[in-house]
Amino acid sequence: MAGTILIGSRRYSSWSLRGWMAIKLARLDVEEHVVALKGGGKTTEIHALSPNKLVPYLQHDGARVWESLSICEYCADIEPSLWPQERVARAHARSISAQMHAGFRALRQACPMDVERVPAPLEEISDELAADVAFLNSTLLEALTRSGVVTPYLFGADPTIADCMYAPVALRIYEYALDVDPVVQGWVETILAHPLVREWCVAAEAEPAGWRLSYTDK
Repeated sequence: MAGTILIGSRRYSSWSLRGWMAIKLARLDVEEHVVALKGGGKTTEIHALSPNKLVPYLQHDGARVWESLSICEYCADIEPSLWPQERVARAHARSISAQMHAGFRALRQACPMDVERVPAPLEEISDELAADVAFLNSTLLEALTRSGVVTPYLFGADPTIADCMYAPVALRIYEYALDVDPVVQGWVETILAHPLVREWCVAAEAEPAGWRLSYTDK
């Protein structure tokens, strides 16, 4: 193995999914180490394993990389096709990827990723969450239609870092039956059918029952 990737429980760790998916798309040879998340910032064993005390954390061929978007950028250095090759499209993809990294706080809080959640809408949607979902919908719709035709992935025929960054959002849209445009819903279905996302979900479902958290733990 040329390296290792430290990730949290696949059921819940959206940030781990982002970095892991980019690593897989870049075909990096790494060994996976999974830490069971305890919720509420209680997973203190990560503190001794990761420079920022969070997951994911990549060590590869002498490089130490933490934060999901930095890991994605590192993967793109190795596999440049992970960003759109055209300058303007690449700028757009980078912008919405950074936007995902920094924003959507209400969505994160109200709709935590849970791969095993039985899909069902929330009983109540706050104004803040409604605003986040509307902004998310417009962001994804613009990317999917920017070329003049609807593309299967956010910037073309193949997934890019932007798709890695928004893949956990596709899971949230499905899990919480969030109301999005049919074009965006089509992208959700495409992402959820991608072999890497399916691999992640199957591995999540195989995690020990003792790793499950209640919603109050998250």
